[in-house]
Amino acid sequence: MNYIIVQAGGRGTRLEYLTRNKPKALVPVNNLPMLFHLFRKYQDKHFIIIADYKKEVMKEYLQVFADVKYQIVEARGNGTCAGIKQAIHLLPEKEPFLLIWSDLLLPTDLKFPSGYEDGEYSNPTEDYIGISQSFPCRWSYFAGRFEEKKSYDHGVAGFFLFTDKEKIKAVPENGELVRWMQKSKLKFCEIGLDGTNEFGLLEEYSRLEQNKCRPFNRITIRADRFIKEAVDKHGRKLAKREREWYKKAGELGITALPKIYGTEPLEMELIQGKNIYEYQLSYEEKKKVLKKLVETLQILHSKEQVPADLSACREVYLNKTFYRVDKIRNLLPFANEKYIVVNGKRCRNVFFYKKDIECLIEQMGCEKFSFIHGDCTFSNLMLREDENPVLLDPRGYFGDVRFYGDPRYDWAKLYYSIVGNYDRFNLKEFRLEIRERDVCLDIVSNHWEDMESSFFKMTGTKPGEIKLLHALIWLSLTTYAWQDYDSVCGAFYNGLWYLEDIL
Repeated sequence: MNYIIVQAGGRGTRLEYLTRNKPKALVPVNNLPMLFHLFRKYQDKHFIIIADYKKEVMKEYLQVFADVKYQIVEARGNGTCAGIKQAIHLLPEKEPFLLIWSDLLLPTDLKFPSGYEDGEYSNPTEDYIGISQSFPCRWSYFAGRFEEKKSYDHGVAGFFLFTDKEKIKAVPENGELVRWMQKSKLKFCEIGLDGTNEFGLLEEYSRLEQNKCRPFNRITIRADRFIKEAVDKHGRKLAKREREWYKKAGELGITALPKIYGTEPLEMELIQGKNIYEYQLSYEEKKKVLKKLVETLQILHSKEQVPADLSACREVYLNKTFYRVDKIRNLLPFANEKYIVVNGKRCRNVFFYKKDIECLIEQMGCEKFSFIHGDCTFSNLMLREDENPVLLDPRGYFGDVRFYGDPRYDWAKLYYSIVGNYDRFNLKEFRLEIRERDVCLDIVSNHWEDMESSFFKMTGTKPGEIKLLHALIWLSLTTYAWQDYDSVCGAFYNGLWYLEDIL
């Protein structure tokens, strides 16, 4: 079987704010859009995706990020029948295929019945219907009959295997597919979908724990140890840099580190504490913690310095930022307008002001590179029970330079959490509303904004420089946070909001 038709139409209204700006199929689950779980599971298949609501978002998003063979069908009609006749028209004759709803996440061990599996050249002889077994469905299928009756054990899950498109050639353009199947007296063999998850309701989605690690890593906790394993090429590249940074930091005598027990995979001490943004602290307590954080980074920066590489500064601050925003420009509403209104503020659009930003970066200059962490947000900083900081998840590079970089980049990343509330944004604790003429973005607070003046006093940094870098970091986040369309757009608009105070 080489073809998969994905019913990705519908407004997804039961997911409420999650589908305000994007189609249901692009809602992220476990760090990937729901549709991309199918892409990862069946990488060699040809996908035919039925789209209607927010179809332009679907088109642009897949064009930038999809790495499988696919076609998009713009559905005619309404209901779950919509677009299916158009989709099967694209199938070759006598070609078996899977028709599946976009909000199903299949278990890793699911196997297709005989004739449908890879490597089999015999033609399948039976059609199959997926039976839920682990979540409720409005329709049931039992003893060869459809019934509009809620069921956990015999629910119609939105998973159908057909020997060829002739079986459903008479499907209408409007209406409910399962009801049509009932009236047409279609018969199926059953395949159990135990372990499958469905995310059609906000209530089900809300029960998910937000994943703190990126999709290129897998985290395991064993007793008193924390194990991080890379799961793809990008993850392996970052893991190598992280291992090298920890080794170098140890050689320099940096003490604010976890104990490292192994390097392949990275196995380290499980810190008995929390990430900084997770603590509820008084004003004085925050000031005390901030002082320790600043002192820790100042020690880090003072350990070793080298001459600055201005080309690396240009690469990190200018080239990388514009490479990333250019990549997703067609995804962004209002991207071709010179000004965008964000939270009531009329903001200059970065695409029209590259020269101005370039001048500001050149004016900053840089004399020395220091040994830096490279990503010292609150998400990568923990406090031990004795309130001493621990540096985690180092980046290990700055542009093409290993270990060393502009120390202001570290300070801007810390500011990113103190004022920018990055950590809550990263956990999807924000609401984005893209309206007809403007944008509203509301990010849950880390409650550290009252430390802004103390931050500048303790670090001795220039506010204008740090605020510029902070805005550029938000803009650069757009492509790094690609798994969620709202995060891509939200990071861009937030970057504009902060940049407007600097331009």
